[in-house]
Amino acid sequence: MKPLLLFAIVLTLNLALAQPGRAGAVETGKHLFILSGQSNMQGHRPQEAFTPAVKEALGKDRVIVIQDALGGQPIQRWWKEWKSPKGEKPEKTGDLYDRLMGKVMPEIKGQNLSSVTFIWMQGERDARMQWGGVYEVSLTGLYDQLSKDLGRSDINFVIGRLSDFDLKNRRYPHWTMVRKVQVKLAESNPRFEWVNTDDLNDGVNRKGKKIQNDLHYSAEGYKTLGKRFAESALKLIKQQSKSR
Repeated sequence: MKPLLLFAIVLTLNLALAQPGRAGAVETGKHLFILSGQSNMQGHRPQEAFTPAVKEALGKDRVIVIQDALGGQPIQRWWKEWKSPKGEKPEKTGDLYDRLMGKVMPEIKGQNLSSVTFIWMQGERDARMQWGGVYEVSLTGLYDQLSKDLGRSDINFVIGRLSDFDLKNRRYPHWTMVRKVQVKLAESNPRFEWVNTDDLNDGVNRKGKKIQNDLHYSAEGYKTLGKRFAESALKLIKQQSKSR
């Protein structure tokens, strides 16, 4: 993300949220950010770039950031109604969602929330298992599940699109299918955005190993990911504040 672009978003947001006559929730409420997914979300460290960016834009005391992720996991561990392409439902679904919400609910108890933004970085396992055919209904279902549980119809949704790791679908047969679903869903709703990750998987990883077109991102790539998540989230919050 270009520094000037983030500066412009921050300045515009500060001006919008400070305007008199706005609803009290916009002026004084807190902004909740829920981040989840599998390994590339687990590798993301909010404190490196994401949290500083949203705190600068919204105020350090008006931001709640909660991240919970686990590598190698399919979306069925978040969406409780997941079924395979054959219509089969596993015995256990949604356990990681429950773990996530176990962290979210205590943090927001008694809080006045101006906005809620859900940030999702996942899909690799579903692409590998060839479950791309049910990924759209699964991702939509997960968003609806969260909306229902939080009692909101205005949750912003930022989706990290799978990278260019396997565009030929050799190792992960449904890689490009899942990528397309992520973009399609993100472009179906003005409250949704998708984030490009194609340039984040080259360079040097956190172990000091040089990588190229890797499944996971470089050390700098994860920082850039956080900046892009913040940029998209702040853009959606800005749009939301204008509509009130």
